[in-house]
Amino acid sequence: MARPSTTARCGEAEVVGVSIGTAGVLGLAQVRLDAPPTTAYLMVGGRCAMACAFCAQARDSRASALQLSRVSWPLFPQAEVLRRLRQAAAEGTLRRVCIQVTAGRGYYPRALALVRALHEAVPLPVDVAIIPRDVGQVRELLEAGADHIGFGLDAATPDLFRRVKGRAWEPVAEVLEEAARAFPGRIAAHLIVGLGETEREMVLALQWLADLGVTVGLFAFTPVPGTALEHRPPPVLSTYRRMQVAHHLIARGLARAEEFAFDGEGRLTSFGDLDLPG
Repeated sequence: MARPSTTARCGEAEVVGVSIGTAGVLGLAQVRLDAPPTTAYLMVGGRCAMACAFCAQARDSRASALQLSRVSWPLFPQAEVLRRLRQAAAEGTLRRVCIQVTAGRGYYPRALALVRALHEAVPLPVDVAIIPRDVGQVRELLEAGADHIGFGLDAATPDLFRRVKGRAWEPVAEVLEEAARAFPGRIAAHLIVGLGETEREMVLALQWLADLGVTVGLFAFTPVPGTALEHRPPPVLSTYRRMQVAHHLIARGLARAEEFAFDGEGRLTSFGDLDLPG
């Protein structure tokens, strides 16, 4: 039986994946929300051609095609989603739109078309999470109406990137660096703590991105059933907290990675003048 796709059509109508929380805010689904999101999360691209070991959308994943991370993304007609987004923007319920793009068949034209449709119909800033093929795609997305482009870097080192994402680091890093120089302040990257890196490696990645002027979205790894890393435990909470503090200090220019101290296993032991308790 064929899996559903986030680029499927309902009759002749284009559809888009909508995170279940966003669907609840828009009145597209009955959902109990303790803290309604102020960002609308959409997904296009379909089952991904990449093999990211942590991702429910990976080509070898056994998870539902309507899942990403631990979140379900039911499909709705795009025209109805745009209408409700416009209404939510007018009411002040939503303040931003984030499009998650998976690398399925025809994913880039589909993402570009959705950015244009949002720009024309919805008065909200739009961020796009994607791995662009080249800086020309970054430019095209920004000119179409995107405010920021977020690279799904995820892994902190080239070797780890190859192991968990199944592709070479260098082409992605080169496009990221070129885009950061060409569009300062408009490029972001995602990093996941707990994929197998040391704390030192993560700190160095944070510093590299800060020096490029790239905004970092820092996440803790969460195992998802049906993925290659479903049995890998999440990072120890103290590790994630140290990385959050390091991120805060580095991103705000309050400290640099070379001022930090690490033990023989790469564990962060000092932020320079600020020593960590046991």
